[in-house]
Amino acid sequence: MLDINYIRANRGKVEDAIRNKGYEGEINLEEILKLDDERKELSVKVDGLRRERNTIAAQMKNGKPDAALIEQGKALKKQLAEVEPKLAEVEESFISKLKTVPNIPEDDVPVGLSEDENVVAEVCGEPTKFSFEPRTHYDLAQKRGWLDKERAAKVTGSRFAYIKGDMVKLQMAIVNFVMNSLSDENVIKEIIEKNNLEGISTKPFTLVLPPLMLRTDMYDAMDRLEPREDRYKIEGQELWLQGSAEHVLGSMHQGEIFDEKELPIRYLGYATSFREEAGTYGKDMEGIIRMHQFDKLEMESFSTKETSRKEHELFVAIQRWLVEQLELPYRVIQKCTYDIGKPDARGIDIEVWMPGQNKYRETHTADYMTDYQSRRLATRVRRADGEVELVHTNDATAFALGRAMVAVIENYQNEDYSVTVPEVLRKYLDGKEKL
Repeated sequence: MLDINYIRANRGKVEDAIRNKGYEGEINLEEILKLDDERKELSVKVDGLRRERNTIAAQMKNGKPDAALIEQGKALKKQLAEVEPKLAEVEESFISKLKTVPNIPEDDVPVGLSEDENVVAEVCGEPTKFSFEPRTHYDLAQKRGWLDKERAAKVTGSRFAYIKGDMVKLQMAIVNFVMNSLSDENVIKEIIEKNNLEGISTKPFTLVLPPLMLRTDMYDAMDRLEPREDRYKIEGQELWLQGSAEHVLGSMHQGEIFDEKELPIRYLGYATSFREEAGTYGKDMEGIIRMHQFDKLEMESFSTKETSRKEHELFVAIQRWLVEQLELPYRVIQKCTYDIGKPDARGIDIEVWMPGQNKYRETHTADYMTDYQSRRLATRVRRADGEVELVHTNDATAFALGRAMVAVIENYQNEDYSVTVPEVLRKYLDGKEKL
């Protein structure tokens, strides 16, 4: 969430963010500021009453208590019993409403009120050409016995699948390729140099297998719990299945203080994730594009405020490098104010060409959060001069494995229903050139 003092000092900018992110009419800044004034006034009053009560208590320790002091103490206790609940109520209302205020978009984020106003920043590579009519990944996977959604529907319902045979090997090859690459400092250095990201650390990613559940308060602190109808809750418990690995990676350092020399901290998490996909019935019902359960490799980082924007640019550069290693045609999308989401200051998507569908489809997203998440998480850094301040966070897709396999299968398909293995993956498949 935003700092209330920032909101007071930059009200016009905050109002622009509310309007440009599509929250106009839903957020009342004047009410939030009045609640802040009220809680400050009540807090001062409570502190004063507590000081008086402590002073009286100290005077009553020695000798026989004075009757007047006893009455004074009773009166103070009664006043506190009236004011403290009021302070708690106002603070709860204030925090609840403050949480609704979106992050401030970076200056280069296009202003737009629908995803149609996203901007194609760059197109890389030509759409794959075939001497035959390209098929969808679903047709190919069904023909090869790699995908069984009918039996999955029998066991679990729609939007689940059994992945089988060589398709499982393909997923594991992609996982190993990404993990080996991003945990190698030489690869990170190569990407930094190629993209002229001078001054940023070459520190590699630490590999993480995170928990697949998180508590309600941690999900809320990450500002990723809403919309709740798109999440899976464990019945009778304050636990939720995570919707992406960054939900459990970004929250793992809640309440901690890093030493500046530890930063950046970069994680690459591999997790099976879960989403209801509420409101998307009928979309992409064939194949594995929109599933309730899917595997993802997700990047997360904690950095200082001075390096966080370059960290975001590094994540986008890594995404592009990964797609280019698979030699897939893609385009870079700069998301507009509406589409970047409430906690984001900037968002970039990568869309890969899917010949079986004859269109580009989103395969990656990169979210730059500044200190918006860390304020609620209370994740901080002690600087070299001793000052303690909030860290900045970034998260980004390394590969959503389902969509990565869709892209490979459709772009590398052959007329006989075989799939050529991208060269970079062959060493992870015992040198096989075709599946």
